[in-house]
Amino acid sequence: MKKLITSFTLILALKTFGWGLTGHRIVGHIAMEHLNPEVKQHILQTLNGEDLAMVSNWMDFVKSESTYDSLKPYHYCTIVDVEAIKTHEHPKQGDVWMAIDKFLLEVENDQYSVDEGFALRALSHLIGDVHQPLHCGNGSDMGGNQVKVNFFRESSNLHRVWDSGMIDYWKMSYTEYSQWIMSTVSQDELSEWKKSTTEDWIRESVLSREQCYETMGNPNTMGYRYIYDNKDLMHKRLAQAGIRLADALNKAYAGRAI
Repeated sequence: MKKLITSFTLILALKTFGWGLTGHRIVGHIAMEHLNPEVKQHILQTLNGEDLAMVSNWMDFVKSESTYDSLKPYHYCTIVDVEAIKTHEHPKQGDVWMAIDKFLLEVENDQYSVDEGFALRALSHLIGDVHQPLHCGNGSDMGGNQVKVNFFRESSNLHRVWDSGMIDYWKMSYTEYSQWIMSTVSQDELSEWKKSTTEDWIRESVLSREQCYETMGNPNTMGYRYIYDNKDLMHKRLAQAGIRLADALNKAYAGRAI
């Protein structure tokens, strides 16, 4: 019975948070393709042969274990509007902004609150999370989790549609999806995306989240129209997350002997 309850809790967690299994693996896969060779090899060794795509969902998996409850606030942040970014203070329990900066600093300094593998698993997930616009919520509806919708006639919520509904619609593997997204990205875009900070990523999500709400139409009949109105934004955020995850790790390891 305990095993059954744990499995149910895990499934509930996966339906409620993150980009979803495929989305996070897309981010991790794109990142692996853009790591410096020596950094890529070091990460594979540190993760015992697993890559960033395979460990990218670990932060969601452990939500089923009470031991890791302190990590739950790391998946999101609350920013009322774009002006509030300037005066944002991380809550005592932390948020995704704080967590990303914390784990990147650990990698850069080679000093860890847990260990290097933990930091890499966290970063592979949280940099994905912060690029999902509704993970930077406005504080009124739990990042869209309380916005009830019918997506292709099935009961859902706005956050879940962004986490997995629109991605799963295409019925692609994470490698196929990654190749599709990156085939439309220019070198100029890649270069520009790397000139950014965690604060910039937060700002972009805050500015983008209004589109998530504004294009809903009738929440009882959401489907194809919503996907096509938002697929370009979703694909851009997934691509940016993958590129920036790789770039952040390349930079963090740059001053270390690995």
